[in-house]
Amino acid sequence: MTTSSAPVGPEAGRPDAAPAVPAQASPASPLVASAPAPVVTSRARTLALTVLVLSAFVMILNETILSVALRVLSADLGIATTTVQWLTSGFLLTMAVVIPLSGFLLERFTPRQVFAAAMSLFTLGTLVAALAPGFGVLLAGRVLQAGGTAVMIPLLMTSVMRLVPVERRGATMGTITIVIAVAPAIGPTVGGAVLSALDWRWMFWLVLPLAVTALVLGSTFLRLTTVTRKVPVDVVSVLLSAVGFGGLLYGLSTVGEDDPAGGHAASWAAMAAGLAALVVFVRRQRRLQGRGAALLDLRPFTHRQFTVAVLVTALIFLCLLGASAILLPLYLQGVQGRSTFVSGLAVLPGGLALGLLGRPVGALYDRIGARRLVIPGAVAMAVALGLLATLRPTSPLAEVIGVHVLFMAGFGLMMTPLMTDSLSSLPEQLYSHGSAILTTLQQVAGALGTAVFVTIATRASLAQGVGPDAQGLQTAFTVAAGIGVVIVALTLLVRGPRAAQRESSATA
Repeated sequence: MTTSSAPVGPEAGRPDAAPAVPAQASPASPLVASAPAPVVTSRARTLALTVLVLSAFVMILNETILSVALRVLSADLGIATTTVQWLTSGFLLTMAVVIPLSGFLLERFTPRQVFAAAMSLFTLGTLVAALAPGFGVLLAGRVLQAGGTAVMIPLLMTSVMRLVPVERRGATMGTITIVIAVAPAIGPTVGGAVLSALDWRWMFWLVLPLAVTALVLGSTFLRLTTVTRKVPVDVVSVLLSAVGFGGLLYGLSTVGEDDPAGGHAASWAAMAAGLAALVVFVRRQRRLQGRGAALLDLRPFTHRQFTVAVLVTALIFLCLLGASAILLPLYLQGVQGRSTFVSGLAVLPGGLALGLLGRPVGALYDRIGARRLVIPGAVAMAVALGLLATLRPTSPLAEVIGVHVLFMAGFGLMMTPLMTDSLSSLPEQLYSHGSAILTTLQQVAGALGTAVFVTIATRASLAQGVGPDAQGLQTAFTVAAGIGVVIVALTLLVRGPRAAQRESSATA
């Protein structure tokens, strides 16, 4: 099936506007190697990417904006904290289930159709959450929001790879780094500011007009020439993906919680069922991808550059969400007795540093490649994790902020090069599946990091049942530092620009 659209906006009415180039894609062909590159004007490219970046920023900001409101929601809705936590866990679970489907969706439908569906889901979920009379409806709204958010990041990354020339991809992906990493970093700060003056529902009411505006702009201006394939939906793969990723993430999210019966039998059973389903899922995808019918094509893993970059990315997300986003606030609040507001402000400089590094690091990547950026970045992250393990109950707040800024600076040196390097090594036909794999593993690694580090900190604490203490957190930070050393070793496998270019040319 072939889908083509006219150029964007004012270009569409000009007699000299470049016409859409039709391209044929056989439903049976696994890779559309003969399809010509889309003809897209510079104005259309800039407008499309601007709409996608701003929309993704709003959606990902919403992912963490609710984290500071859990206690308020627990009191207002009259439910336990462990129950209200599902507003966050349910969001992540939905993301884990939907993201693997994005490769199929981006191959089957045009960017405009996928954007409209994703943004409509998010907008509807925001409205439902704002009007929610109780926890059940609020959770349903969050699930709808997550369904839209899960598709947006793969859509954004795939669009960049298809629209931006190779020599400018690094700088553009640097902007995406700001969206992916800075938006969730400032979410708690924004949420705290709203709650200091308004009711919790305003966190949704304030997002709603932004979502509606993005939906209108995207539906109007996101008209890009694309090639689609009429890929059949493999229902068995969809079910296996849902059980596999959903079960694994559910188990990882709950294994660190208190279990009065002991043993966390339900969590371990969910993880076992999820892993078993994923094994079957992988085997089925390998069989289906030969005839172009896979829900998630796994051939990106046959590219060494992609595999190394994805593995390193998963490990740094494990440390980012487990050690930096979870353990550090626990240290500030539980060990040093800081307020939630001060804890949120303490991590803000690190988020801002990451945002400032995004485009400069991307531009450097375009000039010198990934290797000379990710190795010093990994060293900075490992040093920062080691310094976190040396923090004391009396450590000055400025010291904590400085270590966190170092950690985020190291992360910033790595994230853009790794994302760009991994996808640039793939042929264009695998961009959508590669971005889906990358985003899925980030979610799973984040959940794994949260579960592992919280469990280690709790088990290693001297006082049981009152949350992690100084000794438990020090042990968890030490384990994180060990993982940081592993990351440094793995970055040595990242190839320089010449070797990477040879691999990309050989597989194009």
